[in-house]
Amino acid sequence: MVKKNERDDFFEITPEITNLTQLCIHRDTIDPSLYVEYDVKRGLRDLNGEGVLCGLSEISEVKAKKEIGGKKVPIPGELYYRGISVNDLTRGFLNEKRFGFEESAYLLLFGDLPTQPQLQEFCGLLSKYRTLPTNFVRDIIMKAPSSDMMNTLARSVLTLYAYDEKANDTSLENTLRQCIEMIALFPQLAVYGYQAYAHDVDPSQPFFIHTPRNDLSTAENILYMLRLDNHYSKLEARILDLALVLHAEHGGGNNSTFTTHVVASSGTDAYSVIAAALSSLKGPKHGGANIKVVQMFSDMKEHVRNWEDEEEVGCYLSNLLRGKAFDHKGLIYGIGHAVYSVSDPRAMIFRKFVQRLSEEKGMQKEYALYATVERLAPKIIGQERRTYKGVSANIDFYSGFVYNMLGLPLELFTPVFAMARVAGWSAHLLEERINAGKIIRPAYKTVAPHRPYIPMTERTRP
Repeated sequence: MVKKNERDDFFEITPEITNLTQLCIHRDTIDPSLYVEYDVKRGLRDLNGEGVLCGLSEISEVKAKKEIGGKKVPIPGELYYRGISVNDLTRGFLNEKRFGFEESAYLLLFGDLPTQPQLQEFCGLLSKYRTLPTNFVRDIIMKAPSSDMMNTLARSVLTLYAYDEKANDTSLENTLRQCIEMIALFPQLAVYGYQAYAHDVDPSQPFFIHTPRNDLSTAENILYMLRLDNHYSKLEARILDLALVLHAEHGGGNNSTFTTHVVASSGTDAYSVIAAALSSLKGPKHGGANIKVVQMFSDMKEHVRNWEDEEEVGCYLSNLLRGKAFDHKGLIYGIGHAVYSVSDPRAMIFRKFVQRLSEEKGMQKEYALYATVERLAPKIIGQERRTYKGVSANIDFYSGFVYNMLGLPLELFTPVFAMARVAGWSAHLLEERINAGKIIRPAYKTVAPHRPYIPMTERTRP
């Protein structure tokens, strides 16, 4: 086996690679006008940003427009899990001072809110499946630790396949068993993966593994396993639980959930389906967006002297849009959404708890800066650009700030999203198993001209 330090030249971008890349660009660049000519819905969205209808689902619904007088008019965003408003769902368990993620996962999987005995039975199943295979941490997680916890998660999920005697059994009962197992194990796989990576980078840091407790909720166990002293406040656990609920599902059209349907339709095993969804969520345009928000604010704090000066903050935001600040991509991260325009209901629910946590952590000034940006950004975007719809803060705008206040390492921001969304992916996987008869295979129009084969001796370099 070749050691890492003996493969350094493997990662060098050689002139040969550069030249071949130019060939790719030359041959693969498609004239943008052809998309219009052939009425191609790029990204499965039309010119107005509406998603192309390509499936049916009973699991969740996202509403951002209402038809009035024959026209679709933007409205404050609404999100429903199995027909129940997320506003009502969160208000229910928060008023009763209960944790809500397990209840929400049950609702997504089985279609109805659980009774107390049903919820206890479901939590008992989660506790049962929180046991990793013997030596899994030593043989899998501690070997070749990765700096990217999403890759660590995907690798761990695919490796669970090898430990499952019924890995290829795609019956509904076995798929459900595998899904509950993954919902239960995701927090351990991510947290343990991070502990192994952190110790590998800095061996002076203590390497510790805390076994999850059966009497704790998913949110409590995440904090319990992650912290050396196991301590956390009630507010910390409540707001992390709320984040899990709000991230658990978001309609069948988001990238990773659509990936779940596409891969599941091929008839493959549950571990491969969820690993594919993880790979989709990893992308910075999807689950990695909250990391960009935190990094953007870190840069903002360095360049804005007076956080209370709205003119100075506004100038920085304008520079962001003009590609003159932060990563020069011309984006204000956390503002705007592919579907919502007036408001993201998840951000609206989250905001008031974020303020409470900032007070507990003594970070009121940081929260005030976030609130200022949330207020100013839509106006500045409207001035700088022409948009077909309004923009508002999305859930990623605040979630990264919350994870920062909770002391979660940046490497775990997207995995926390995955710990929640695996419940939604599982519901869609089961739905695909029950209803699908055909593999999902969309059409692509080939625009390359037909050409004759040229013998080797007659070929010239392009």
